[in-house]
Amino acid sequence: MRRIIAALGLCLLACPALSLAQAAAWKMDPSGSKLEFIATFEKTPASGVFKEFDAHLRFDPAKPAGGSLDVTVKVTSADMGIADVNKEIRNKDWFDYSGFPQAEFHSTDLRRDGNRYVARGTLALKGVKQPVEVPFTWAASGDGAVMEGELTLKRGDFGIGLGEWKATDTIGADVKVKFKVKLKKG
Repeated sequence: MRRIIAALGLCLLACPALSLAQAAAWKMDPSGSKLEFIATFEKTPASGVFKEFDAHLRFDPAKPAGGSLDVTVKVTSADMGIADVNKEIRNKDWFDYSGFPQAEFHSTDLRRDGNRYVARGTLALKGVKQPVEVPFTWAASGDGAVMEGELTLKRGDFGIGLGEWKATDTIGADVKVKFKVKLKKG
Protein backbone atom coordinates (compact mmCIF):
# COMPACT_ATOMS: atom_id res chain seq x y z
CA MET A 1 0.00 0.00 0.00
CA ARG A 2 2.87 2.38 0.81
CA ARG A 3 4.30 1.81 -2.66
CA ILE A 4 1.00 2.72 -4.29
CA ILE A 5 0.70 5.89 -2.21
CA ALA A 6 4.33 6.78 -2.96
CA ALA A 7 3.75 6.16 -6.69
CA LEU A 8 0.63 8.35 -6.64
CA GLY A 9 2.57 11.06 -4.80
CA LEU A 10 5.35 10.96 -7.39
CA CYS A 11 2.79 11.13 -10.18
CA LEU A 12 1.16 14.19 -8.61
CA LEU A 13 4.54 15.86 -8.39
CA ALA A 14 5.65 14.82 -11.88
CA CYS A 15 2.40 15.33 -13.82
CA PRO A 16 2.56 19.16 -13.86
CA ALA A 17 6.17 18.91 -15.01
CA LEU A 18 5.15 16.51 -17.76
CA SER A 19 2.50 18.90 -19.07
CA LEU A 20 5.06 21.72 -19.12
CA ALA A 21 7.54 19.48 -20.91
CA GLN A 22 5.02 19.21 -23.77
CA ALA A 23 5.68 22.85 -24.67
CA ALA A 24 8.79 22.86 -26.83
CA ALA A 25 11.58 25.35 -26.30
CA TRP A 26 12.15 27.50 -29.40
CA LYS A 27 15.12 29.76 -30.08
CA MET A 28 15.25 32.54 -32.63
CA ASP A 29 17.27 32.21 -35.82
CA PRO A 30 18.47 35.81 -36.40
CA SER A 31 19.19 35.22 -40.09
CA GLY A 32 15.51 34.76 -40.92
CA SER A 33 13.99 37.20 -38.42
CA LYS A 34 12.96 40.84 -38.68
CA LEU A 35 11.54 43.42 -36.25
CA GLU A 36 10.20 46.53 -37.97
CA PHE A 37 8.47 49.68 -36.72
CA ILE A 38 6.45 52.08 -38.81
CA ALA A 39 5.66 55.59 -37.61
CA THR A 40 4.14 58.38 -39.67
CA PHE A 41 5.77 61.68 -40.54
CA GLU A 42 3.26 64.16 -41.96
CA LYS A 43 0.91 61.21 -42.52
CA THR A 44 3.51 59.38 -44.63
CA PRO A 45 4.86 56.03 -43.37
CA ALA A 46 8.39 56.24 -41.93
CA SER A 47 9.79 52.79 -41.25
CA GLY A 48 12.75 51.48 -39.36
CA VAL A 49 14.13 48.22 -38.03
CA PHE A 50 15.74 46.97 -34.88
CA LYS A 51 18.78 45.12 -36.14
CA GLU A 52 19.43 43.29 -32.86
CA PHE A 53 16.76 41.43 -30.93
CA ASP A 54 16.23 37.98 -29.49
CA ALA A 55 13.16 35.87 -28.79
CA HIS A 56 12.71 32.75 -26.69
CA LEU A 57 9.46 30.86 -26.86
CA ARG A 58 8.14 27.92 -24.89
CA PHE A 59 5.16 26.85 -26.95
CA ASP A 60 2.89 24.00 -27.93
CA PRO A 61 0.46 25.23 -30.62
CA ALA A 62 -2.09 22.61 -29.55
CA LYS A 63 -1.92 23.77 -25.92
CA PRO A 64 -0.64 27.35 -25.78
CA ALA A 65 -1.66 27.92 -22.14
CA GLY A 66 1.37 27.54 -19.91
CA GLY A 67 3.75 28.64 -22.66
CA SER A 68 5.86 31.78 -22.58
CA LEU A 69 7.36 34.37 -24.89
CA ASP A 70 10.33 36.53 -23.91
CA VAL A 71 11.76 39.14 -26.26
CA THR A 72 14.73 41.44 -25.73
CA VAL A 73 15.36 44.31 -28.15
CA LYS A 74 18.57 46.35 -28.31
CA VAL A 75 16.93 49.72 -28.83
CA THR A 76 20.37 51.08 -29.74
CA SER A 77 20.19 48.98 -32.93
CA ALA A 78 17.27 51.05 -34.32
CA ASP A 79 17.87 52.09 -37.91
CA MET A 80 15.53 54.32 -39.90
CA GLY A 81 17.84 54.47 -42.90
CA ILE A 82 18.62 58.20 -42.64
CA ALA A 83 21.75 59.28 -40.73
CA ASP A 84 20.21 62.49 -39.30
CA VAL A 85 17.10 60.65 -38.11
CA ASN A 86 19.20 57.86 -36.58
CA LYS A 87 21.19 60.50 -34.70
CA GLU A 88 17.99 62.19 -33.45
CA ILE A 89 16.21 59.05 -32.18
CA ARG A 90 19.07 58.21 -29.81
CA ASN A 91 18.32 61.36 -27.77
CA LYS A 92 16.26 61.63 -24.56
CA ASP A 93 13.18 62.93 -26.39
CA TRP A 94 13.05 59.69 -28.38
CA PHE A 95 14.55 56.33 -27.35
CA ASP A 96 17.15 57.70 -24.89
CA TYR A 97 19.84 55.17 -25.76
CA SER A 98 22.08 56.07 -22.81
CA GLY A 99 19.31 55.65 -20.23
CA PHE A 100 17.40 52.74 -21.74
CA PRO A 101 19.51 50.71 -24.19
CA GLN A 102 17.05 47.82 -24.39
CA ALA A 103 13.36 46.98 -24.30
CA GLU A 104 11.82 43.74 -23.06
CA PHE A 105 8.55 41.89 -23.47
CA HIS A 106 7.62 39.06 -21.10
CA SER A 107 4.38 37.18 -21.55
CA THR A 108 2.10 36.22 -18.70
CA ASP A 109 -0.39 34.30 -20.85
CA LEU A 110 -0.47 32.61 -24.25
CA ARG A 111 -3.76 31.61 -25.85
CA ARG A 112 -5.39 30.69 -29.13
CA ASP A 113 -7.63 33.30 -30.74
CA GLY A 114 -9.31 31.79 -33.80
CA ASN A 115 -6.59 30.82 -36.28
CA ARG A 116 -3.94 32.89 -34.55
CA TYR A 117 -2.43 33.17 -31.08
CA VAL A 118 -2.05 36.00 -28.61
CA ALA A 119 0.73 36.54 -26.09
CA ARG A 120 -0.38 38.84 -23.27
CA GLY A 121 2.32 40.40 -21.18
CA THR A 122 4.29 43.46 -20.24
CA LEU A 123 6.41 45.62 -22.51
CA ALA A 124 9.15 47.59 -20.77
CA LEU A 125 10.36 50.41 -23.01
CA LYS A 126 12.17 53.58 -22.00
CA GLY A 127 11.52 52.93 -18.31
CA VAL A 128 7.76 52.48 -18.77
CA LYS A 129 5.95 49.17 -18.33
CA GLN A 130 2.65 48.70 -20.12
CA PRO A 131 0.41 45.67 -20.67
CA VAL A 132 0.47 44.61 -24.32
CA GLU A 133 -1.18 41.94 -26.43
CA VAL A 134 0.96 40.49 -29.21
CA PRO A 135 -1.10 38.62 -31.84
CA PHE A 136 0.75 36.17 -34.06
CA THR A 137 0.34 33.40 -36.57
CA TRP A 138 2.30 30.16 -36.36
CA ALA A 139 3.63 28.03 -39.22
CA ALA A 140 5.64 24.94 -38.29
CA SER A 141 7.82 23.02 -40.72
CA GLY A 142 10.04 20.12 -39.65
CA ASP A 143 12.06 21.20 -36.61
CA GLY A 144 11.48 24.89 -37.34
CA ALA A 145 8.67 27.41 -37.29
CA VAL A 146 7.85 30.99 -38.14
CA MET A 147 5.76 33.32 -36.03
CA GLU A 148 4.53 36.54 -37.63
CA GLY A 149 2.39 39.37 -36.44
CA GLU A 150 1.87 43.04 -35.91
CA LEU A 151 0.51 45.33 -33.24
CA THR A 152 0.06 49.05 -32.77
CA LEU A 153 1.54 50.99 -29.87
CA LYS A 154 0.93 54.58 -28.79
CA ARG A 155 4.37 56.21 -28.68
CA GLY A 156 3.23 58.68 -26.00
CA ASP A 157 2.43 55.79 -23.63
CA PHE A 158 6.18 55.09 -23.50
CA GLY A 159 7.43 58.68 -23.49
CA ILE A 160 8.72 58.45 -27.06
CA GLY A 161 8.65 61.80 -28.82
CA LEU A 162 8.84 64.40 -26.07
CA GLY A 163 9.31 68.16 -26.10
CA GLU A 164 8.58 69.67 -29.49
CA TRP A 165 7.74 66.16 -30.80
CA LYS A 166 5.02 65.37 -28.24
CA ALA A 167 2.22 66.69 -30.48
CA THR A 168 0.89 64.16 -32.94
CA ASP A 169 0.20 66.42 -35.93
CA THR A 170 3.65 65.98 -37.51
CA ILE A 171 4.60 62.58 -36.13
CA GLY A 172 1.56 60.37 -35.55
CA ALA A 173 0.61 58.89 -32.20
CA ASP A 174 0.48 55.31 -33.48
CA VAL A 175 3.49 53.16 -34.25
CA LYS A 176 2.95 49.84 -35.97
CA VAL A 177 5.31 47.05 -34.94
CA LYS A 178 5.68 44.15 -37.39
CA PHE A 179 7.69 41.01 -36.80
CA LYS A 180 8.69 37.81 -38.46
CA VAL A 181 10.60 35.45 -36.22
CA LYS A 182 12.19 32.29 -37.55
CA LEU A 183 12.55 29.70 -34.80
CA LYS A 184 14.19 26.35 -34.30
CA LYS A 185 13.72 23.85 -31.52
CA GLY A 186 16.36 24.00 -28.91
